[in-house]
This record gives sequence, structure tokens and C-alpha cells, in this order.
Amino acid sequence: MKLSIIDLADGQKVLSGVQAGRQLLGKLVAAARPPADPEPAYLDFNGVEVATASFLREGVIAFRDHARSTLPALYPVIANASPAVTEELEFFLRHRRDALWACQLTPSGEAREPKILGELDEAHQSTFDLVARLKSASAPGLAAQSKEGLAPTAWNNRLSSLAARGLLIERRSGKTKTFAPVLEIS
Repeated sequence: MKLSIIDLADGQKVLSGVQAGRQLLGKLVAAARPPADPEPAYLDFNGVEVATASFLREGVIAFRDHARSTLPALYPVIANASPAVTEELEFFLRHRRDALWACQLTPSGEAREPKILGELDEAHQSTFDLVARLKSASAPGLAAQSKEGLAPTAWNNRLSSLAARGLLIERRSGKTKTFAPVLEIS
């Protein structure tokens, strides 16, 4: 799924303010459809020059939180953000100790240069790095092979927190949940 931010913002290249962010949130919620299988929702910033922290908080971050709580198979990803938008979003996310996927999106819809914007605490970062290296993991599997000595419940809490932020895709197979990065980091 690809959602053009500049189109939803009526062609505005400079996006600022709480009200404009809330208007974008409403349009993103209306445009988002629940997918049958887990998939990224690319929030395409192509053409947007600047977006303020208040706009990003009320629009983009609020949409990520909405999608993760009401559309569990949808994983918002920032795409094609200008350096100014990326810098503002990175600063905002670091201040909140939060994180979000970002990438460049080709015209054919292929994600390039995936990265995590923002900051994770040490425990969540090490968990994310481990899952990214393994490509897919479950809490019992991590407990069995990790040297941290954590119980499966602790691993599950970390994995679920990363999934709630939209960094890991959560899939259920019977009683077991497996987790994998939304985008593949090479």
C-alpha cells in the first residue's frame, strides 16, 4: 500500500502545525484498508520539502499508532522523505525514544535503503538486531539460543513492543508467534 502525503495534503510542499497534521491523520485513516496479510503501508513523502515536528506527531506518528492498534496487519513506513523531513522526524523520534522504518521507494514500489529512524533502548535494539540477523524469530527460540538468560516471556514482551511500534511483523501460527523485520536490512 502506498499513500502519497503530498496528494493527501492537497499539494502542499511545506507541512506544519497540529491542525494540518490532524487533517492528514483523518485522510490517512480513511485511505488505509486492512490487508489480508501483513504488509508495509508506505507513507510517500515524495515532493514534500519540509514537515514540522507538530505536523509529524499529529499526522504520521498518530497514524502509525492508529494502524498498529486497529489495523494489525498494516505496518507504516516513511518513504522518499527529503533530508529536512528525515532530520525533523529523527529528532522528534529520538526525543521520545521511539523509532520508525524509513526507506526510498522506487517507482515500481520496491523498498531501497531501509533504515530505522529514531532510537531504541539497549534491550530493544539488541532484540531487533538479533531478529534482523536471524530474519525470523520466536520468543521461545530466542530464549533457547540467547546467552542473556531471559525467559520466553521477557523475549515475548520485547518482541511485542517492537511489533507495536511497527518495526517487526508479528505472525501467529497456533499458539506460537513469530516475528520478522518489516523491511529487510542487508
